[in-house]
Amino acid sequence: MRPAYWCRSRNPTTESSPRRDGRNWLCLLDEPIVLRKRLRASFAFDHSHRVFLQPRFFIIRASTPMAAWHGNETTRKGDPQDPHERRRLFAGRLWVVAAALLWSTSGLFAKSPWFVDWPAADRGPMLAFWRALFASLILLPFVRRPRWRPSLVPLGLSFAAMSVLYMTSMALTTAANAIWLQNIAPAWVFLLGITIFGDSVDRRNFVPLGFSLAGVGLILVHEAGGQAIIGVVCGLASGLAFALVALLMRRTADEDHAWIVAFNQGVVAVLLLPWIVCCTPMPSGAQLVVTAAFGTLQMALPYLCFVRGLRLISSQEATLIVLLEPVLLPLWVYLAWGEAPRWWTLAGGCLIFCGLTLRYAWLEFRKASPPLPPP
Repeated sequence: MRPAYWCRSRNPTTESSPRRDGRNWLCLLDEPIVLRKRLRASFAFDHSHRVFLQPRFFIIRASTPMAAWHGNETTRKGDPQDPHERRRLFAGRLWVVAAALLWSTSGLFAKSPWFVDWPAADRGPMLAFWRALFASLILLPFVRRPRWRPSLVPLGLSFAAMSVLYMTSMALTTAANAIWLQNIAPAWVFLLGITIFGDSVDRRNFVPLGFSLAGVGLILVHEAGGQAIIGVVCGLASGLAFALVALLMRRTADEDHAWIVAFNQGVVAVLLLPWIVCCTPMPSGAQLVVTAAFGTLQMALPYLCFVRGLRLISSQEATLIVLLEPVLLPLWVYLAWGEAPRWWTLAGGCLIFCGLTLRYAWLEFRKASPPLPPP
């Protein structure tokens, strides 16, 4: 008689396959080593899983019920009433909220009085260089699987353009204008996807697109005659570059995320290095400390928090939480440095935010529901 490795189940004497809805499953296997191999092939374990092998007991203790067995699809979603599941979701949301809070500090650094002696026209690229330099150095130890591929070239160039244009917009116009104009990237993704990348047209995307374009138009109409028009144009261009980054990231979905982010930051630093050496003054000691904090707190650390949170919650929920960034960024700048956004920026930002919410909340939930009947 072969040894039995089993645990409490609905019917331990007759059940020959594991339960799909609980933590304590029955399994009869010939040898413990076979059990280990079967577990490795069948389940997606994380650090919260523990496996205990005893002479006649096989016990799986996990924070989430596992639904994968013999080729079935693995899922991270568990019973929402389970206390372990609630703690897991709460921890994941906290990690993503922390990432959004740290990302929203870009205006605090870019608008800080430590950089007022830098020329306004050069301040954006200078901030982009020093932020990218320190962020790449911080992220480098977390890279696990670096791999070169040709698609990294346009991705790195698009990311460099996005970073420089965004920081230039931050230097030449208000922080609210810069962040909200960059956040029309989903509209650019939709337009570029159907015109260049051949994506299918979803008519429901036209509703959030209309909100985003209305918000941009409101800001442009009131800023067209002012001195900040260059910053507004740079903000629009940064949104376009952001959309290119999002589209090109599709080709690197299987790569190590730390490698991709560190590579993009390194490209920014390498491209700007000759100009920094030849045409800009060396920052003071205090400015170097602030730029190091800029790269660490606003770029490297939130990336690590976001990746940790994505392991615990869905990407859709994480995307909705990250919408805190464009809301909080102008608030921090106003509280710290007294830069109040104009009424048209607030109104345009509200329209863009409505478009983003429709895009990431309403449409995604509709896609997850049964298909709509044809009109």
